[in-house]
Amino acid sequence: MYAVIKTGGKQYRVENGLKLKIEQVPVEIGSELLIDQVLMVADGDNISLGKPLVSGASVKATVLEQGRHDKVRIFKMRRRKHYRKQQGHRQNYTEIQITGISV
Repeated sequence: MYAVIKTGGKQYRVENGLKLKIEQVPVEIGSELLIDQVLMVADGDNISLGKPLVSGASVKATVLEQGRHDKVRIFKMRRRKHYRKQQGHRQNYTEIQITGISV
């Protein structure tokens, strides 16, 4: 059984026991997270599509970690003009583990 959820402006295909990093959610480590924006649920050949959401469907997850991704370096340069600009960015994330999918 798997589901497609929407969180943080992105869509993820999730199954039971899957660990994934999503955009930061202000939740305590070790607590339960209930995601009710479920776009699709599939159980074998039985597929439920939402318009846009599947009514009554939800995904439960446990928060494992709050952290920051690796640094992404942005480098801009104009040749022969002595222009160089360097910038960095680290995005915050929340790591979760899917514990259950209910329809």
